Amino acid sequence: MSDAVGFWTLAETEPDRMAVVGPDGREVTYGELGRTANQLVHGLREAGVPPGGGIALVMPNSIEVLALYFAALQAGWYITPINHHLVGPEIAFIVEDSEADVFVAHERFADACASAAVETSLPPEQCFAVGDVPGFRPFAELTEGQLTIAPEDRAGGQAMHYTSGTTGKPKGVRRKLSGVPPDASAVGSQYFLGMFGVKPGDDNVHLCGSPLYHTAVLAFVGASLHLGHPVVLMDRWTPESMLELIDRYKVTSSHMVPTQFHRLLALPDDVKARYDVSSTRSMVHAAAPCPVEIKQRMLDWWGPSIWEYYAATEGGGTVVSPEQWLAKPGTVGLPWPSSEIRVLDDDDQDAPPGVPGTVYMKLATADFEYFKDRDKTEANRKEGFFTVGDIGYLDEDGYLFLNDRKSDMIISGGVNIYPAEIEGAFLTHPKVADAAVFGIPHPDWGEEIKAVVEAAPGAEPGDELTAELLAHCAERLAKFKLPKSIDYTTEMPRDPNGKLYKRKLRDPYWADRATAI
Repeated sequence: MSDAVGFWTLAETEPDRMAVVGPDGREVTYGELGRTANQLVHGLREAGVPPGGGIALVMPNSIEVLALYFAALQAGWYITPINHHLVGPEIAFIVEDSEADVFVAHERFADACASAAVETSLPPEQCFAVGDVPGFRPFAELTEGQLTIAPEDRAGGQAMHYTSGTTGKPKGVRRKLSGVPPDASAVGSQYFLGMFGVKPGDDNVHLCGSPLYHTAVLAFVGASLHLGHPVVLMDRWTPESMLELIDRYKVTSSHMVPTQFHRLLALPDDVKARYDVSSTRSMVHAAAPCPVEIKQRMLDWWGPSIWEYYAATEGGGTVVSPEQWLAKPGTVGLPWPSSEIRVLDDDDQDAPPGVPGTVYMKLATADFEYFKDRDKTEANRKEGFFTVGDIGYLDEDGYLFLNDRKSDMIISGGVNIYPAEIEGAFLTHPKVADAAVFGIPHPDWGEEIKAVVEAAPGAEPGDELTAELLAHCAERLAKFKLPKSIDYTTEMPRDPNGKLYKRKLRDPYWADRATAI
């Protein structure tokens, strides 16, 4: 096999080359995946997806997701993967807000997707399902009888992921379609993965153990396929199953979160010793801070294969190699090429080395807007730089260190959780006068969700009310957004203008930590 790059080039020139191993062990070649992606373009065009249109999907990790992804990327469409843990109203909001022309679902999430579909403006004939979802057409109808050859009028498309803001309402991070031929994206993939020491080559294998609805997870998988690297998909991640797949397929790269490191290190020593992980070279992590001790233990176990970066759905960022991190433990690295990092103080001036401030980033090649929200787009920018609200500092060598979270956002197991949305659910209950939600320390997940409630007059705080409130929220929020516990207060610490001093509630739970990270 050659070191040629470009998914569509490989599908044509090396059709028998292995592309994807599905969660069930099914193996699919580049030729097979490419032909299915071509059929989907033809089928989706017939279904009414126009140039610049969109596809929304609620799917588990699967070969179908990747076929849809590469269909969108060569047809000039936006593809929006939606978190499959969301409930019906949350899914419906994203489908509608993204202006999707087609909604694709999986029968595993039938109840949520069926209820979401009826809340959107999409007609039933625009909804397709893998398996049986009431009111949805069979997914196979998009490919049956369709040509397997490449479509005409090919144009580059891209993913449009949704990320929440301080209001709790998710916002689509949208970039203008480039207009360049889709094959040109392979060049960007080679550049992107090269930052983490990954190059085209026959012996590279990428393991996907996190959901493909995450921005970076899908980006790493797509880039790996552009570089000719087989991708092994996991549906439900467990630490030992990851080790088994690393050993079986001689995995060289993956995208991970620190919670997975915690789980791996917690395995008994005899289980760890059962599997060969010497093939790993570029096991990249992000999404949440990783304690220095945890990362050091992973490096001791897997060798110098643990890379890290700091970025956001909006762009990035910094990157740090294993060797750089060992020289400066705790850093998230230097700006990657074409990216710039600034740390601004409260007066919007550049903070001196070692002095914390708000971290701003700029990626010259990836400007974005929050879809249909110009005010939010402009509000987080200064002189072309954007921020997601993180606090950190640059050292004298330009390495970035993070020393606090965004003021309100909770990160649990690498997943961003926005308190305002949860607080809003509490406040719709008649027995709640006021509510505050924030993260408290959790040894495995980093943070867990804590709610503090001021009960309405006549309501009695206690176990019975807690059960009632959690049941109320469960009807409105995905399970991962539900608080693990509720405490009660007689009065929320608010100023006369209504501003909540959330730190007065949160800080006691972090009293034994130097910083709330």
